[in-house]
Amino acid sequence: MSATAFSHRTVLLDEAVAALSIRPDGTYVDCTFGRGGHSRRILAALGPEGRLVAFDKDPEAIAVGEALSREDSRFSLVHNGFAAFDEELDRLGIAAVDGVLMDLGISSPQIDDGRRGFSFRFDAPLDMRMDTSRGCTAAEWLATAEEADIWEVIKTYGEERFARKIAAAIVAQRAVSPITTTRELALLVGQNVRTREPGQDPATRTFQAIRIFINRELDELRDVLPQAARRLSPGGRLAVISFHSLEDRIVKQFLREASTTDTLPSWVAVRASDMPEAPLKLAGKAVKPSEEEVRDNARARSAIMRVAERTRGAWREVAA
Repeated sequence: MSATAFSHRTVLLDEAVAALSIRPDGTYVDCTFGRGGHSRRILAALGPEGRLVAFDKDPEAIAVGEALSREDSRFSLVHNGFAAFDEELDRLGIAAVDGVLMDLGISSPQIDDGRRGFSFRFDAPLDMRMDTSRGCTAAEWLATAEEADIWEVIKTYGEERFARKIAAAIVAQRAVSPITTTRELALLVGQNVRTREPGQDPATRTFQAIRIFINRELDELRDVLPQAARRLSPGGRLAVISFHSLEDRIVKQFLREASTTDTLPSWVAVRASDMPEAPLKLAGKAVKPSEEEVRDNARARSAIMRVAERTRGAWREVAA
């Protein structure tokens, strides 16, 4: 099936691009190209001297992006995870950028294409890799991981109350026969989740947890935030769209710490104007999709965007 067979509805499209306050001659980075919704809108706002770099792991997203790069010389596409932000921008000869956008999580085509193994709605190989050209699949990991590690992943990344029971069931099952399909895993989890949240399949949290782990989603987010913020020119914007609490917690904490001025002991007599400026400042309140957008696209429901602007303050290392 072609890379364009599954559609993707870009979340917070207008709001995210507006948050970047795009300069026509600026240089911008879209850390998650997907199917190019945000990238195309950014390119539309750029002038002839502008430049956009987009990252994506997914070979099918890269196929869509390559067509765009042939059409528009201002656009550069990187087949890599955004944790390689500094490395790839160095390779492209870009020292500083005027804005960075991150639209986190999984895209609709990845969910809707049963072959990718992300969804329990299909009976498909248990893959879950965003980049199908490298790394181990979810099935391969479940076949060899220690029970304690499986429990830790499901508990931490899925916030699943029944993680211990699910991990034990996985290990018991693989001793009889390997778990190789999404349906096998979903049925096994369903048998070991005693209570269900209204409107949610019992396998939801486990599938989310394994997907996050296989793709190192939270680790890569922690890696990229300092890189992106450090590369911003004064006045440049960082906009991050999260889709679940684990992501948003990391983003919120990083932005809060990077936008807070260092504190001194109360006995030190220093005027506020003489204190070093924090490297970032928050740009408005968190933004959520409108009721109309949620009605039109249910997957937008959990989205939240946080925005910060680079100041002239010296960069200091901030852990994400």
